[in-house]
Amino acid sequence: MNEKSSHRQILRSSAIIGGSSAINILISLLRVKIVAVLLGPAGIGLISLLQNLMTTGSQISALGLRNAGTRQIAEAAGSNEQEKIDTARRALFWGTLLLSAIGGCTLWLLRDVLAEQVLNDASLAPTVGWLGIGVALSVASGSQSALLTGMRRIGDIARSQITSAFLSTLLGVGAIGWLGEKGLVLYILSVPFIGFIVGHVFVARLPGVKTPRSSLPALAGQWKMMLRLGFAFMLAGLAGTLGQLAVRTLVQRDLGAESLGYFQAAWAISMTYLGFVLGAMGTDYYPRLTAAIHNREKAIRLVNEQTEVALLLAGPVLLAMLGLAPWVIKLLYSTEFAPATSILRWQLLGDVLKVISWPMGFVIIAMGKGTLFMTKEAAVMAVFVLITWLLLPYVQLEATGMAFFIMYVVNVPVLLVLARMLIGFRWQRHIKWEAAGLFACAVIVAAAGHYHDVAGVAMGLVFALIVGVRSLVKLAKMSELAGPAGKLADLFQRQLRRFK
Repeated sequence: MNEKSSHRQILRSSAIIGGSSAINILISLLRVKIVAVLLGPAGIGLISLLQNLMTTGSQISALGLRNAGTRQIAEAAGSNEQEKIDTARRALFWGTLLLSAIGGCTLWLLRDVLAEQVLNDASLAPTVGWLGIGVALSVASGSQSALLTGMRRIGDIARSQITSAFLSTLLGVGAIGWLGEKGLVLYILSVPFIGFIVGHVFVARLPGVKTPRSSLPALAGQWKMMLRLGFAFMLAGLAGTLGQLAVRTLVQRDLGAESLGYFQAAWAISMTYLGFVLGAMGTDYYPRLTAAIHNREKAIRLVNEQTEVALLLAGPVLLAMLGLAPWVIKLLYSTEFAPATSILRWQLLGDVLKVISWPMGFVIIAMGKGTLFMTKEAAVMAVFVLITWLLLPYVQLEATGMAFFIMYVVNVPVLLVLARMLIGFRWQRHIKWEAAGLFACAVIVAAAGHYHDVAGVAMGLVFALIVGVRSLVKLAKMSELAGPAGKLADLFQRQLRRFK
């Protein structure tokens, strides 16, 4: 695959997954907006704690099979050997079935302890028990996602994301509107329940296994590899989830439930809106990198190409979001959530560094270095928790945003060193300038917004427009983009030549 066709592949995947993610984001934001109006900051804070608890239980129960399963399926698919593909699929199915049952039952049995020790409210024990269903369904739907991703069924993944988001929003918001706070459990369970049902529909459409029943030794070999890698990935994910839970606990303890709601509002926006870029990395780039990881030259080229495209696609959105942060908070939540603006600005600065570092992070996963990935994730999350704890008494809620930014300041050089050790990775010179330029623009917009909201929106929109036009021209040139987008890029390019 030459450079232009590789760029076209990245853009195609980004367009499909990015488009579905954008729709998914809009639906999710509408869902949160309605709940924020109905329940207020305190309700959003409680939902975030319960969702975090369910996510933690799911990650522990799954033992990282989603990441490990994706890698095993992708590696088997890359070999074009049907027996390996079928064995990996069977191992993923039976392993997930067992883990989902164990996880759901365990959370139900521990409901009293978790309600009292984690949520500090023994009356929430029945609610925690119901979350066991969500844990079981989340583990099961994770294996469905691993199979679709490993087989690189990009279109099916996009369709399942949109369908799940739409149906779960109808069910969840309907439960809150009908039952009020009593509908919180249905609201939280709607996502894993609908995700599992929709995922099953799309997995059922895959070609069935074609080889005879896999031998026990063959399945055992797959399970051994999945668990070895998956356990490390699980610990890495758990470190992130527990870190977030620790920060939420600190905020609730020191500043109260409303402040926790403000933090959750900023966090949800920061974690959601970049899905159109980061989602494409997980569904297309990760399997491709896994297949090429032992070819150092090809792997380095893939990482550089993915970084460049991610910066060009995310840059205009990041700058616009930075400028419009106060209005975004009010639009997506309500005027009550205005204190979340300062947190969001810091997190958006961190997101610039997140986009820069993510393609390098997949190198560790593709290499199967689970322990190394776990250690790195735990270390950077420890930075997040520690900085929050240290700054919270002095700068109050803004400490969480500052800590998020500092976490990624640490993450970028750490990943650069690790990627260099593993595959000899280095950024190409023009990508260094691309990243530095975007970060500089982001700092200017954030500083202007801190001075005055109107100054921030003016700088943000101007920079977003300039960077957006430049990105369109570059993307069109590097991938020979056709159609309306290509014609628009040609028009911009002709106009830009007049100023040279």
